[in-house]
Amino acid sequence: MKLILTLFVVFTLLLPTTFAQDHTQLNLPEGAKARLGKGGINRNIAYSPDGTRLAVASHIGIWIYDAQTGEELSLLTGHTERVYSVAYSPDGSTLASGSGDQTIRLWDANTGELKRTLEGHGGWVYSVAFSPDGRTLASGDFGGWYYMVSLWDVNTGELKRTLEGHRGWVYSVTFSPDGGTLAVGSTTVGLWDANTGAHIRTLEGHTGSVTSVTFSPDGRTIASGSSDDTVGLWDANTGAHIRTLEGHTSEVTSVTFSPDGRTIASGSWDQTVRLWEANTGELKRTLEGHTGGVTSVTFSPDGRTIASGSGQDIRLWDVNTGNHIRTLEGHTWSVNSVAYSPDGHTLASGSEDQTIRLWDANTGELKHTLEGHTGSVNSVTFSPDGHTIASGSSDDTIRLWDAQTGLHLKTLEGHTEGVTSVSFSPDGATLASASGDNWSGGDNTIRLWDAQTGQHLNTLRGHWNDVNSVMFSPDGATLASASEDDTIRLRDAKTGQHLNTLEGHTEGVTSVTFSPDGATLASASEDDTIRLWDAKTGQHLNTLEGHTDWVSSVTFSPDGATLASGGWTEIRLWDATTGEHLNTLEGHTGVVNSVSFSPDGGTLASGSGDGTVLLWELAPSTTREEVQAKGDVNQDGAVNVVDLALVALQFGQTGQIDADVNGDRVVDIDDLIEVASSIGNTGQAPQAQPLALTTITPADVQSWLAQAEALNRTDAISRQGIRFLKQLLSALTPQETALLPNYPNPFNPETWIPYQLAKDADVKLTIYDTQGVVVRQLALGHQQAGLYTDRTKAAYWDGRNDVGEQVASGVYFYHLKAGDYTALRRMVILK
Repeated sequence: MKLILTLFVVFTLLLPTTFAQDHTQLNLPEGAKARLGKGGINRNIAYSPDGTRLAVASHIGIWIYDAQTGEELSLLTGHTERVYSVAYSPDGSTLASGSGDQTIRLWDANTGELKRTLEGHGGWVYSVAFSPDGRTLASGDFGGWYYMVSLWDVNTGELKRTLEGHRGWVYSVTFSPDGGTLAVGSTTVGLWDANTGAHIRTLEGHTGSVTSVTFSPDGRTIASGSSDDTVGLWDANTGAHIRTLEGHTSEVTSVTFSPDGRTIASGSWDQTVRLWEANTGELKRTLEGHTGGVTSVTFSPDGRTIASGSGQDIRLWDVNTGNHIRTLEGHTWSVNSVAYSPDGHTLASGSEDQTIRLWDANTGELKHTLEGHTGSVNSVTFSPDGHTIASGSSDDTIRLWDAQTGLHLKTLEGHTEGVTSVSFSPDGATLASASGDNWSGGDNTIRLWDAQTGQHLNTLRGHWNDVNSVMFSPDGATLASASEDDTIRLRDAKTGQHLNTLEGHTEGVTSVTFSPDGATLASASEDDTIRLWDAKTGQHLNTLEGHTDWVSSVTFSPDGATLASGGWTEIRLWDATTGEHLNTLEGHTGVVNSVSFSPDGGTLASGSGDGTVLLWELAPSTTREEVQAKGDVNQDGAVNVVDLALVALQFGQTGQIDADVNGDRVVDIDDLIEVASSIGNTGQAPQAQPLALTTITPADVQSWLAQAEALNRTDAISRQGIRFLKQLLSALTPQETALLPNYPNPFNPETWIPYQLAKDADVKLTIYDTQGVVVRQLALGHQQAGLYTDRTKAAYWDGRNDVGEQVASGVYFYHLKAGDYTALRRMVILK
């Protein structure tokens, strides 16, 4: 083996990642570098009293917008679950928010600073409202054991009074304009004396729950919206029913009066806003455009604009004309799945809003939104070549999309229930899909499809409950599936034959994944654990515990050293070999449905039920840094192929020398494996190791691999070292033979002619003048497959003919013959 080591200095410019959208950087959790999406919109939006700002209750916090321009001004975070309700104090100085974390937060509306947290609710705080004088805050309890309304002293945070006796959970609370009465929306409309807490009366007539209640500006009328699809109007003094407004075709979620009291606006799950004449009940106008149910409507203080919110967006409308003014976008429903493209440039996210979004992974810019599914998108994945995206949906179908253009390619139909998971085989030829369907009353199924034609190839049965996850092994030989029946099944991917059933989880298995080398299988479960299994034998290796609720997703890092798992609002990182807990990433306010490493292992993407994707920047652990330092043979502060080459050059030497990485006083293949493992642990691809392209040949690497594999070792260091050597061999072996442009060109008097060989060949280079006369022949001999591109390996011509004379200026041609391959290129001598 002959290695030519060239001393050189490589300067690498690390470009900082700049995200295109400012809102991706607002109030990020510790460790996160960007947020894609703004989270789903919940029940409530509110104008500030001066009409300049709009507060939006979302899954991840409170978004503050400029009401005129739609610009994102701020994101208030701190609640650990979804924010359901927001309200400004009458003077605009305080913003109150109620959350699923059972707390109310009071914020300085100008600075966003948290002023006080109010605790005491036993359920979600679904509604908050200030009294007209701003001294009291009312809040309603939803989902707890007690159906109650709490009244708080805004200045001290003290609980003043609790109003109990409601027949159900509290959807809505509001004060009368004079502050004397509190109206509560529950199974009925309840009126209470706000000063004494005494119950005044109950307004009955709705046949469904009362989701929203409000007073007219003069305090004489109460409007109520109900799940019975109607709006009810009531005399506030007597409780008499005035009229019912009918026309919505689904639940009425929100009602409000215009500031002058002449108009009532109602929002509904039927995706419309309706404007009604308050005095007569006549329908004035219907506002259409939302693609999801409308959860909240509110008038601007001047009465000219209506803001309406659905799960995905906020729309502003001109009250007089009904014209759509502006849409505030970027909000998304639950993100169920995230996946990086093989080149790491694109991130795909599948959402409950029936869409797939493609994001620029470097800038956070939204590139495409793929629409067509009619149900929640539960799983997305890229084909190995990065050209195609597959998506599985609750609409029972799989769709294939062009990953560059976003165009729909084809739809695969056959499942009879929602598709929960899709996975490409490593060669991209086959697609597997998992479902909760039930074949003729029997087993739930996995289907195999031809990824090019969409043809159905096979149906695999055996699980007796929903199949949640399916994945091919890295070599494509095995298909693993995880099910609600608490098991993982392994099958022969070509024949579908059952190989093994892995049992041990005590509840449904939500996710399954192979390590990059295919030796280990990881599974996540509703029993709050992750289990590691020997992928060949099915033997249980380890159980990782620490999540306090069910684990929904699990994945290996590209180097196989780290395991990431998603649970309720948190991600945990584990040492994949020892099972040691390394770190916890917190910041989501909903379950983490999906986790995905970037191809270089430097970033982790997490998709959550809170409607966002968070990108986390991962730092190597101390343990890995120590391993890297150990492999730094030339002590230049980095472990790379220079160190690999130095170890190989000193094979057989003994004693206390730097190339003896493992300290056994002999330099051998064990030391080279440790260095290769350390390089692999950096997450850096072999192509990013410049020396590999100039000093190491495929034959060198093949020899090292043969020695390493002959040891038959299965420890993590050996597996990682062999994995990197295989990657290096692939990077050094061209896919095709090629003659490349000479450099420099024009030249005087010498030039280098690079080429690459896909296989061993006898190589001859011939130089001609423009008349076709042979000027010089360079017989390069029999050469091994590899890259001959740098000046130490490329063919060299000194500008002389076969008799040693300098040739004249002009155009010349060089011809390469390597086995059956021939090619001709042009060059210029310029003197």
